Amino acid sequence: MAQETRLDPAAMIYPIFVCAGDGVRREIPSMPGQYNLSVDRAVDVARRTEKAGVGGLMLFGIPESKDDVGSGAYAEDGIVQRALRAIRENVGDLVLVGDVCLCEYTDHGHCGVVRDGEVLNDASLDLLARTALSQAQAGADMVAPSDMMDGRVIAIRTKLDGGGFTEVPIMSYAAKYASAFYGPFRDAAGSAPAFGDRKTHQMDPANAREAMREIRLDIEEGADIVMVKPAMPYLDVVRRAREAFTPPIAAFQVSGEYAMIEAAARNGWLERDRAIIESLTAIRRAGADIILTYYALELAESL
Repeated sequence: MAQETRLDPAAMIYPIFVCAGDGVRREIPSMPGQYNLSVDRAVDVARRTEKAGVGGLMLFGIPESKDDVGSGAYAEDGIVQRALRAIRENVGDLVLVGDVCLCEYTDHGHCGVVRDGEVLNDASLDLLARTALSQAQAGADMVAPSDMMDGRVIAIRTKLDGGGFTEVPIMSYAAKYASAFYGPFRDAAGSAPAFGDRKTHQMDPANAREAMREIRLDIEEGADIVMVKPAMPYLDVVRRAREAFTPPIAAFQVSGEYAMIEAAARNGWLERDRAIIESLTAIRRAGADIILTYYALELAESL
């Protein structure tokens, strides 16, 4: 009765990885318990997710082929677009979120257009906006740009509105740090950069005041929800954002956070179930209204 902070699966989003093929359920080595799923298996997971009472499902795509401009991200028959249509046809009320980025679809692994070894911010905006529009057309209820290119929120909002999707909200990865905790995700999605890193557009882990500027800019451009990523190493940023801004605050418990809990638990170094609950409670207590976590489905079914 006196507990101040409670976990609600309806305020969580479950991320999944969708790949080509039929009947595919391939475990991700660095993320035990998580899988690359073909579209038919993704539909099965979506049904479970809805039945368990999880708030939403976020889709990441693993394309069959890649090119230098990430055309699979905005193709009408792209892997995420196919999955969105299939899930929409088979699952009723579950909120479907499309991750908007190019890194999974580019042969160089960067989040935008690259020329002469440099990621070009402005040249990438239209491709990101086209990706968001194609996902909305395929059935996404919300789009989530994760690229951290300056100006992409207004570009996406303009493209969505022009395409008749004025009611599709944007959940912006507004304060996404250049973090070491993304390693297992890049293993799962095959999105590691072929050269260099992403420090030119993702945030310096040492900076918190800059995060407030980034969040403010995205809100001014039309973001409906703003996200801090990763969650656990940046709980102070989640707290600052909650105190400074009115829109809902999301936080992503990323692949590295998941992998650490799993690895430690498998070695008998901590109690797995307690660690899951404690880590998610900390994110919620810091001020996150929405939590993206690979534990969303398991937690909801256990509760």
